[in-house]
Amino acid sequence: MGILINCQSITKSYASRPLFRELSFAIEDGEQLGLIGPNGAGKSTLLKILAGLTEPDAGSLATRKNLRVAYLAQHKIYEPGPTILELVTKEAQSQAFEDHERAAAIDSTLALIGFPDKNAQATKLSGGWQKRLALACELVKKPDLLLLDEPTNHLDLEGVLWLEAFLKKIASQKQRTMSFVLISHDRAFLEGVCSSVMELNPRFPQGFIKSKGNYTAYLLAKQEMEAQQAHLEAALASQMRREMEWLSRGARARQTKSKHRIEGAGKLMEELAEVKQRNAMASKMGVEFEATNRKTKELLSAKDVSKSFGDRVLFKDLDLVLRQRVRVGLVGRNGSGKTTLLKILLGQENATTGTLKRADGLKMVWFDQNRNQVDQSQTLKQALCQQGEDSVVYQGRSIHVATWAKRFLFDTQQLAMPVSYLSGGEQARILIANLMLQPADILILDEPTNDLDIPSLEVLQESLEEFAGAIVLVTHDRMMLDTVSNCILALDGAGGADFFADFDQCRHIFEKSDKSSDSKETDQPKPKGKPQRSSNSLSGSQKKDLALLPDKIEAAEARLEAIGKEMQDPKVTSNFVRLQELANEEEQQKKLLESLFERWQELESIQQG
Repeated sequence: MGILINCQSITKSYASRPLFRELSFAIEDGEQLGLIGPNGAGKSTLLKILAGLTEPDAGSLATRKNLRVAYLAQHKIYEPGPTILELVTKEAQSQAFEDHERAAAIDSTLALIGFPDKNAQATKLSGGWQKRLALACELVKKPDLLLLDEPTNHLDLEGVLWLEAFLKKIASQKQRTMSFVLISHDRAFLEGVCSSVMELNPRFPQGFIKSKGNYTAYLLAKQEMEAQQAHLEAALASQMRREMEWLSRGARARQTKSKHRIEGAGKLMEELAEVKQRNAMASKMGVEFEATNRKTKELLSAKDVSKSFGDRVLFKDLDLVLRQRVRVGLVGRNGSGKTTLLKILLGQENATTGTLKRADGLKMVWFDQNRNQVDQSQTLKQALCQQGEDSVVYQGRSIHVATWAKRFLFDTQQLAMPVSYLSGGEQARILIANLMLQPADILILDEPTNDLDIPSLEVLQESLEEFAGAIVLVTHDRMMLDTVSNCILALDGAGGADFFADFDQCRHIFEKSDKSSDSKETDQPKPKGKPQRSSNSLSGSQKKDLALLPDKIEAAEARLEAIGKEMQDPKVTSNFVRLQELANEEEQQKKLLESLFERWQELESIQQG
């Protein structure tokens, strides 16, 4: 396998801020490389250097002869007027093609993307189709290497799934190999399309870590690298202690000290300090949402809820019950009514029909995907301290704003900076910080992952998993969706609202987007998530059984949680007999829970014929 681009000692800084230093790596023919790293690591800058749009401060790039490189930027703004065909043709004309080769490139690219109308104006396309048009304008150049800067950013799930399938398709073409380098924070997307992953991060000795394989393989390689770094620090510290003991001996011993050994101790001290500094860079955002821990059984209950706009029905006859530790992942194509449903749950919008019952004094915290809750005219300090003080109150403790800012990876020098100057990821961290100050029964999160880097995503995900209240989550991050949620509510935008166990069970909703939305009711998928109370087409005993199932499942889940907590008690972990008893009971409860869900699915099947 040949080398497309070979980078040697690439260095780049902006003003006095270094992005990366002396990076040396290669991109191979046929490689599908995922480029990741924390915000500010220089990923987009490195991609522009590979594209030839930016020059490095030092170092060199050696490219294969006649290499064709195409670059897809994060954002593409179209002027009114030009059509899809005109824009794609213009890009093809910029290449040194023969006439027949150019015509073939245009036709094959338009067919590959699958535009319904190639004469449609670019400005009248949806955001997802504009992204496909931008991709077509690069693909028509017939590149050997395609560079994509966050192509999934702000795409809905349908667009992400399409792009994933498309990149797999062009990467596996037998007649012509295409390599690509893409920047993405979508872990499931990286898992699906990449043959190698590279993290750009100054905490690694070479300034990056690169591994063969998908995202899972990268995580294993990173874990091994971090273990090596920790062992190296421990070994250097041990060696340094021995050297310091030797250097601190009495006057008689000092006469025998060699200059070489003293210099070696100085170098050892510098090496230890450098390794310590790199390892200390592994700081994470400190996210921990506070639950009210109220004992109310049902927090929110929605019965037969429907929403229509004119003749268009978004969803109908929706039943939803939110209890403690119920986590609902809400999915659907753009316009299917996800945000509308969230606003109905919040009380910001009325349902067309149906009833909602909220517990007395219910506290709901809302993450707005449009970031309207962040005042762009404020400074970072003002945005973090809504009360106008120099501190915030978190879990009953007063915390100075500088300390609070550091918890969310802000530098204290940024406190005087206007919010409008901050990146999308930084503004998302402000909103998360403010939400943490509000104890909640229910978290309503509308696309909280937009613009967050992978380390921040991982911390947010862990915090949501630990939250004791209920969660309704809208996100295109499939890994977070499946990890946090214990059921998926899928809206088809044509009245359908169905429950599933995980995302894989409902992905057909996105993959069949070209089919008619008025499919027969019998073709709709059967619910797979938490049971809702219903009692049609069942015998009397079956109705009674189905009505009791939610409480039985809740009781089994509560006992499982209690067993888990008791097994973590230090008094129990040292008591083998009690630990074994709990392990046996845990296994029995798991089997009971599984049988309850099977019974519920059986009754639902009977009810739906």
